[in-house]
Amino acid sequence: MTEFLDRSGLSVDSRLADFIEQRALPGTGLEVAKFWSDFADLLGKFAPENAALLAKREDLQAQIDAWHKGREGQAHDPAAYQAFLREIGYLVPEPAPFQVGTQNVDPEIATMAGPQLVVPALNARFALNAANARWGSLYDAFYGTDALDAPPAKPGGYDTDRGAAVIARAKAFLDETVPLATGSWADWQGGQLTLADPAQWVGSKPGGILLRHNGLHIELVIDSSSAIGKADPAGIADILLEAALTTIIDLEDSVAAVDGEDKTLGYTNWLGLMRGDLVERFAKGGATVTRAMETDREWTSPSGDAFTLHGRSVMFVRNVGHLMTTPMIRLPNGAEAPEGLCDAVITSLCSLHDLQGLGTLTNSRAGSIYIVKPKQHGPEECGFTNRLFDAVEDMLGLSRHTIKVGVMDEERRTSANLAACIHAVKDRIVFINTGFLDRTGDEIHTSMRAGPMIPKGEMKASDWIASYEDRNVRIGLACGLSGKAQIGKGMWAMPDLMKAMLDAKIGHPKSGANTAWVPSPTAATLHALHYHQVDVFARQKDIAGEAVPSLDRLLAIPVATGRNWSEAEITRELDNNCQGILGYVVRWIDQGVGCSKVPDIDDVGLMEDRATLRISSQALANWLLHGVCTEAQIDAALARMAVKVDAQNAGDPLYEKLAPGGIAYRAARALIFEGVAQPSGYTEPLLHKYRQMKKAA
Repeated sequence: MTEFLDRSGLSVDSRLADFIEQRALPGTGLEVAKFWSDFADLLGKFAPENAALLAKREDLQAQIDAWHKGREGQAHDPAAYQAFLREIGYLVPEPAPFQVGTQNVDPEIATMAGPQLVVPALNARFALNAANARWGSLYDAFYGTDALDAPPAKPGGYDTDRGAAVIARAKAFLDETVPLATGSWADWQGGQLTLADPAQWVGSKPGGILLRHNGLHIELVIDSSSAIGKADPAGIADILLEAALTTIIDLEDSVAAVDGEDKTLGYTNWLGLMRGDLVERFAKGGATVTRAMETDREWTSPSGDAFTLHGRSVMFVRNVGHLMTTPMIRLPNGAEAPEGLCDAVITSLCSLHDLQGLGTLTNSRAGSIYIVKPKQHGPEECGFTNRLFDAVEDMLGLSRHTIKVGVMDEERRTSANLAACIHAVKDRIVFINTGFLDRTGDEIHTSMRAGPMIPKGEMKASDWIASYEDRNVRIGLACGLSGKAQIGKGMWAMPDLMKAMLDAKIGHPKSGANTAWVPSPTAATLHALHYHQVDVFARQKDIAGEAVPSLDRLLAIPVATGRNWSEAEITRELDNNCQGILGYVVRWIDQGVGCSKVPDIDDVGLMEDRATLRISSQALANWLLHGVCTEAQIDAALARMAVKVDAQNAGDPLYEKLAPGGIAYRAARALIFEGVAQPSGYTEPLLHKYRQMKKAA
């Protein structure tokens, strides 16, 4: 049984209370009793407003549903629709032109362009890997993936042929980015180094040469005694790229955190990252491996001055959105506390250890706390977050706007009012991004009653999403984010398909985005190549004056008008979605895994989190509502795909087979059949309910 303790009228899970009082508060100068009193006051003030904002979401949705139902069978009238959205307050007036005023932002966020990782806060090993992915081996990234256009490595140790192809490709990269004054890097024998642009040589140390291109560093590791270096004419043993400039440590979509035990683990790992003392030990290859955070890197400039480069990604923490409440803290009236309010206070408290230098390493040299706030619906909710962060700063004794915010542009009402959303947080914003899956899930749910939607696979080619991606960048640039904040793009979901990523993901820097999500440290190293190929800030200047795509395009509803579905089309779509739902949910419910590489229906491993689940469940709920398929057809697809998912997980000793009466199977079914009624189509309420049942069992 979980023990709860009284703290200023709050009923607090004892595990969380002990963490705050024994680990998070000591050294910060904050007194325990006053912290709890202030926390209780903050919850008392903001919890009712949080509830009112959620009620407004439901009211707007009800009005939109009624509008569509009242026009069933009629041709869609875009002008009337947009006028209606303005009338009900879904669309708000555009703010007058403005520029964001954010200050004290680390260069990795403001003035550099490069990859971004997102990792679950509950997995310390993954979090450490991501934090340490600031520097990645280009040799390893090419050798161990399909990114290199050469035969794969032969088994049985180091393949010299594969290695030679890796080195040739890596030195061709040097020729492209930091060319020598004469000749090729493949022919450089060591000794005197003369670059075509001498300013690109920025540092040296014993065994290392530091170069820079497009603001990103390239480290040549010189070690003629190593296995690789001794065969190289210049003794180059490796080429390290500055890769994951930033990392989001996630308490939201990639975790399964449903109670005080789970949340305390996430907060504990975040505190360890902010202090620099997080350590994880695990078994690998028959031995125990200890993983800790990388230290900073010391260099000497060509003029003889010593300088230091950050050894780790600059870390954001992603709090949860406004929807969920948490059983780890109950209010004086017995209600669960809004989880997002708790995250804001506790993650900021942990970050004080970084700002006050209480640990061994530094995250933000600019003295800022970076919080990504997801799933906000429109400027009113962004303004609520701004005032919440004001209150947290006052509670913790921080200067105004110390807490920076990343606004995820993943809900339709935010996309349609993006400039107003940015304006609501204009002095603390450091990040906007686009995310196809959540944004599509909200697209389906908002227009649930408009008609049957096109299949999931066709969504990426629809007009609204092209407008959405372009508007995000152009509105961000118009509001002055360039040089002050990140404009980001979404995840490459296939960690095993790196050649395809290299072919496709260059589109993100070309779009003017100065960061984009990747699924692994290796992918970050390879994606860094794109930021050498594209000068993103020059690209931003080129497109800054381009017109913002019209709101008409953004609000085009992806309904499959007049489509006659074949039985084969319906079966394929049902199987595809049911397989994805079961494959993700069974790990979430049974094992508490919020993000992992889940095989799709074609056995391609995809990095999946709750956003994936939201679109699949909403797509099926929509088709069921409009009679494209029947309940019996969905149940048949679930039964077929349960067999497939069981087979795909046969090698997992912790896996429990799916059965119709099982908790995970029931959860998957509920996500579909109760999908229309879920708030904004979110999966969290049902997932939390069934995961808590599983933990209790």
